[in-house]
Parts: sequence; C-alpha cells; structure tokens
Amino acid sequence: MRHPAIEPILILQDREQTRRGLAQELAANPREVVAVKAKIAAEQAAIDAAKTEWRELETKKKMLETEIGLTEDKLGKYRTQQSMVKKNDEYQALGHEIDNAEAAVSRLEGEELEVMFEIDASKERFAKTESELKVKIKTLETQVVTLGEREKNLAAELAEAEQAFAASREPLSEKILRVVDRIAKRHLPVCSPIIGGNCGGCHLKVSGEVESIARKDEELATCDTCGRIVWWE
Repeated sequence: MRHPAIEPILILQDREQTRRGLAQELAANPREVVAVKAKIAAEQAAIDAAKTEWRELETKKKMLETEIGLTEDKLGKYRTQQSMVKKNDEYQALGHEIDNAEAAVSRLEGEELEVMFEIDASKERFAKTESELKVKIKTLETQVVTLGEREKNLAAELAEAEQAFAASREPLSEKILRVVDRIAKRHLPVCSPIIGGNCGGCHLKVSGEVESIARKDEELATCDTCGRIVWWE
C-alpha cells in the first residue's frame, strides 16, 4: 500500500501544475498582444510607405508642371521681345534664349511624361500592397480580439484552479505541506514512484534505506538525489 498522504499529495501536485501552467499562459498573453499589435503597426507602416512614394511622385509632377509653366512664360517673353528688336545681334541673342527655353520645355515635358508613367505604376503597387496588407491587418486584429477573450478565460480558469489548489491542501498536515512546498520550489512533480529501484523524478537510483522506507509505507520517503517524495510502485 501507499502511504496515506501520497494520494492527496498527487492530487495537490496535479492542481499545482495546472495552476502554474495557467498562470504562465496568462502572464504570456499580454506579450503576445504586444507582438501582434507590433505586426499590425508594421503592416500599416508598409501601406503608408507605398502611399508616400505615390504622393512624392505627384508632388514631383506638380513641381515639373510649375517649372514648365515658368519656362513657357519666359519663352513667350523672349518671342515678344524678339519681334520688337531691330538690331541683328539682339535678335540672335534672343533667338539663342528661345532655343534654350524650348529645349528646357521639351526636357521638362519628357521628365513629366516619365513621372506620369511612374505614378501609374506606383498607384498599381499601392493598390495591390494596400489590398494585401489590409487582409493581413484584419487577420491580426482578429487575433488581438481572440487574445483578449483568451485572457479573460484564462483569468477565470486560474481563479478556479487557485480554489481547487487551496482545497487540495486541506487534507494534508502542516508538516507534510512544508515538505511539499519546499520541494515544489525546486521541482514539479514533487512526488514520484520508485520504478526498478530508480526515482521516477530524477531517474537516479535511490538508496536501500529510502527504498525500505517507501516499501513499509509508515512514513514518507524522499529521494537521496532530488529530494522528491517517493513511494514504492
């Protein structure tokens, strides 16, 4: 037979393991929420980056349009001035300015056309990126909600586990509880069978004295190596 305290100790350690497991999960839950929210922020940042690229190109296009407008104004003034001058050298100088302005307008219009193509491509990339990332964000937001519900459930389960743990301590004497609590600080489970002469906790051989005490079941035996309470299987 087992020592009469073994059965309640086994119940106690089982509830202790459940309680600790729930406490660890509950403690880890906020970290998981933070990690998921960080992913959401990263995905949103990627959307914003794609939008920024598109907006920067739109800004560049407006700047080119302004520059083209200013250059065309100069071109108009040069042509007006050229039509009014009488000296050949002045006429030729204005002609040179007109050629430069026309070349500048042509170059700027070419750049504007390239930017317009880039804008179209950027819009497509943004639309695709936004669509894909919004799906990811929605999934991640669902995870946050699920984790919130999980935290509430874990808290409720832990409260029940605490009550069950406290109840499982009642059948044991203060002396035995002190032993159990001391072992629990180092090891779980606190109580293991002796199988083939070895402790079921640390798997090392127990002394003949410990085995003899365990066989008699008159007092609690503890492993020479790990200190766990042991019983003869």
